[in-house]
Amino acid sequence: MEDLQALADLLEEEKDPELEKEFYSRSTELEKNIRDRLLLLLLNEEYDDSNAIISIHPGAGGLDSQDWAEMIFRMYLRWAEVRGFKTQVLELAEDDEAGIKSATILVTGDHAYGYLKSERGVHRLVRISPFDTAKRRHTSFASLNVSPELPEDVEIEINPEDLRIDTFRSGGAGGQHVNMTDSAVRITHIPTGIVVSCQNQRSQHMNRHSAMLVLRGRLFEKMLQEKQEEMNLIQGEKKEIGWGSQIRSYVMHPYTMVKDHRTNLEKGNVQGVLDGDIDDFIQSFLRFRKRGKP
Repeated sequence: MEDLQALADLLEEEKDPELEKEFYSRSTELEKNIRDRLLLLLLNEEYDDSNAIISIHPGAGGLDSQDWAEMIFRMYLRWAEVRGFKTQVLELAEDDEAGIKSATILVTGDHAYGYLKSERGVHRLVRISPFDTAKRRHTSFASLNVSPELPEDVEIEINPEDLRIDTFRSGGAGGQHVNMTDSAVRITHIPTGIVVSCQNQRSQHMNRHSAMLVLRGRLFEKMLQEKQEEMNLIQGEKKEIGWGSQIRSYVMHPYTMVKDHRTNLEKGNVQGVLDGDIDDFIQSFLRFRKRGKP
């Protein structure tokens, strides 16, 4: 602030295009820094500073929803890349025709879960379908689940007898993704019906370890959800928006707009959002969650 004030004083005395350029560049940087620090004040819940596990699944709608799930998959990879977070694709089930059937990503970075927990829910796309020869408008859905990567010392009770573990041959659209051994692992937690899988590690043992990591996170999220529903029942409140409900619409026809249905934040640059520009939505929801308003 002191440096900016000094620059402002110099510019009042004499116009200097280069100095003016530096002033606006540094003031923009400072503004972003302040916004980021303010946001960190909102990330004070348990495990907000943890890594995040994202699971993506298409909704009903065939190729359109599978293609939309792949677009969502790319959007979060791009967001993480811009933020300097590391990503590891634990599982990716591609379809032979188009899109993906499911994907699981581990996002590693400071407060990754704190940021991404706001993205949990159903994402809706409205566009002219590229798979419809009549060029009609279609609505597609994809669901996103986000859980923290829990430290090893966090106790999540998992009875081995409650698990069904299947191995299968990993693969996708062909080429380098094809694996000729049954190294992929799918784990079903029978009491809850939660199913997780991992196929992108080099061995069955590593895939099983990664799948258990995802399962622990999913069970933790389910525990939190049950506690929230119990509190809502006691307090007579409505269920919190975000648990599996539609949170955001991405409209590409007949107009272009992305709207978050929880905070009413709107952005007209749909392509920019799909390229990973989702920080405004994340920040708006975190403020809404803490203060009851965007």
